[in-house]
Amino acid sequence: MSQAANLRNNVKMLRMARGWSQAELARRAGISRAAVSAIEIERLVPSVAAALSLAEAFGCRVDAIFALTGSAGPQVRWAWPAPAEPCRYWHAEIDGEVLLYPVESNGLGVIGHDGIFAHGVYEPRSQNLPEQTLVLASCDPAAALLAAELARTTSFRLLTISRSSSLALQLLGQKLVHAAGVHLAKAGSKQGNVPAVKKQLGGGFTLLRVARWQEGLALARGTDLHSVDSVLRHKKLRWVGREPGSGAAQCMAELFDTREPPRRLARDHRGVVEAIRSGWADVGVCVRLVSEEAGLEFLSVRDETYDICFPTATADDPRIKALIEAVRSEPYRQLLGELPGYDTRESGQMELIR
Repeated sequence: MSQAANLRNNVKMLRMARGWSQAELARRAGISRAAVSAIEIERLVPSVAAALSLAEAFGCRVDAIFALTGSAGPQVRWAWPAPAEPCRYWHAEIDGEVLLYPVESNGLGVIGHDGIFAHGVYEPRSQNLPEQTLVLASCDPAAALLAAELARTTSFRLLTISRSSSLALQLLGQKLVHAAGVHLAKAGSKQGNVPAVKKQLGGGFTLLRVARWQEGLALARGTDLHSVDSVLRHKKLRWVGREPGSGAAQCMAELFDTREPPRRLARDHRGVVEAIRSGWADVGVCVRLVSEEAGLEFLSVRDETYDICFPTATADDPRIKALIEAVRSEPYRQLLGELPGYDTRESGQMELIR
């Protein structure tokens, strides 16, 4: 090791974010505690071997820890426009760019923001690194379980942006997210989600099977309707729909055939059951999980494959590798499989789209 004044590092920030002492980091990286201390105060520059050991201990790339002072660094831009100022944002690195995401509600509850944008100034607020963040666009109401598994076993953070399958694939194609959740297989299809992904994005993607889940009709209690056919024949029921491009909207279109779709639209599965539970609608299409959570009646229409789609070229990204391992892990599969309507026997299977 030798002295240098032109190298800045995130060693202390990463260590403290994990709750480690200098001695603990030294043990994990196989270097001395004195070396850790000297590196943190930027008095010593680590050797290549020490830098690689630190990166392995933190579970990130070397350039996520060390950078030359005055270097340009990655480009920073909004993934989509901020709705207003001040605006809280999350950040993540995708394809060499740092993207900023306006904070929005999702299935993970309240997540601390990484910064605030106000009066043209970006003010950092967290120790989360963009390189350690994985962004998934998905409508899976159980995404919190996957985020928890990733956090439990790795140093990576999962952000879920709530979007329909088609919109999620659109964001993936624009390189605005790392992965997209999709359930767009048509009834009776033996090819699963492959045709829908290939039609929208072409080849060069991989599907990671998360689960098969039940999609069907959520009904207000007291309707005294016990079959899908009886619901469809009932002319006075108030329906709540989903936006075009969602798996639920596709399912509803197949049910309705030539019938005019509903005018009331919900943003996601939980939005459907909230509309029914609040008395604004009587019936809508969603997955079994959210219907049972809301205490509604549920009539199953079909089993669907829910996959996570990512560019095959990013398969070596440590975040994607960690995502695959998390989906395949026994604790996650067990928890997910215990949810109403989820079948995890195929979880972790992958299919290339050429």
